Amino acid sequence: MPPIVLVLNGPNLNLLGTREPATYGHETLADISALCGRTAEELGLAVEFRQTNQESELIDWIHGARGRCAGIVINPAAWTHTSVAIRDALVASEVPVIEVHLSNVHARETFRHHSFVSSIAIGVMCGFGSHGYRLALEHFSQRLKG
Repeated sequence: MPPIVLVLNGPNLNLLGTREPATYGHETLADISALCGRTAEELGLAVEFRQTNQESELIDWIHGARGRCAGIVINPAAWTHTSVAIRDALVASEVPVIEVHLSNVHARETFRHHSFVSSIAIGVMCGFGSHGYRLALEHFSQRLKG
């Protein structure tokens, strides 16, 4: 069985494609899920792709990765800047994490410059649109090969 990478998406990302396309682009979450599925298949990985607007559900998924997943790619969306609980869950999972953002959060409002996730992630992708998800999966593939 191929190694599993859990791809998690936070609040409002279900509205991609219609929500602020000048900032987030025209791709939908389904488009990004398909990209991750194709990429994982090319790389010999299994991907589980999920999105929620419920913080507790995201935390439960993170807990479920412990001992089961080879990596977590997470776009915590607005929770990036507010949730110590998600940060703590990621640490407790003992699974390597890559943080992804579609937009360059550092070129946006000041409150978006702080991330509770970045300091515990092995890498951060921001500003590359959906390509950031592909880069994160490629990194996990290389990392797993040693």
